[in-house]
Amino acid sequence: MVHNLSSKHSLITNWISELRSTEIQTDRLRFRRNLERVGEALAYEISKTLPWQQKEIQTPLGIHASKVLAEQPVIATILRAGLPMQQGLLNFFDRADSAFISAYRKHRRDGGFEINLEYISAPSLEDRILIICDPMLATGASLAAALQALKDSGTPSQIHIVSAIAASVGIEYVIREFGEKLYIWCGDIDDELTAKGYIVPGLGDAGDLAFGPKTQF
Repeated sequence: MVHNLSSKHSLITNWISELRSTEIQTDRLRFRRNLERVGEALAYEISKTLPWQQKEIQTPLGIHASKVLAEQPVIATILRAGLPMQQGLLNFFDRADSAFISAYRKHRRDGGFEINLEYISAPSLEDRILIICDPMLATGASLAAALQALKDSGTPSQIHIVSAIAASVGIEYVIREFGEKLYIWCGDIDDELTAKGYIVPGLGDAGDLAFGPKTQF
């Protein structure tokens, strides 16, 4: 199931427009904060769909039957671009566990690329709710590789994918790879990819815009 929050008017469309703007992108702090805010908004939307339970809460004047989350999710991110969005998710799921995946594209001379995974840190995911964020769901290759690698940590009961901007091609790819039981949440959806796998119009390289240019080794 795919949820595109830009299909309706809300503050998230303001934040996505600022993430896309070359004028506003020069402010790295604002760029990171906008990614964080998108993560917060998507966390709130996801929370509406998660299992809840009733719990008796003692107040100073009595007992209240409150509705609380039945379980805490695991919030995973693909380093490094996903860190601000993960922080936004953790701001709302403040008792969640975290997982980290180091994945990057290694471009070949023929114009193609390979996905390199170098590091994974994750708790047990067996029968738990997994929320994995990556600001740009482009081809879907990095996300698919990360999800495949996380299988060694167990089989989640639910998988929620969170992106600021997703490409239609990438959405279709991860659904083909992992089935229609995935929940995909994004700030907006674009339909075009370049030959090198970048989203058009997209916003550019989220990692570089958030943290500065990198050197590939």
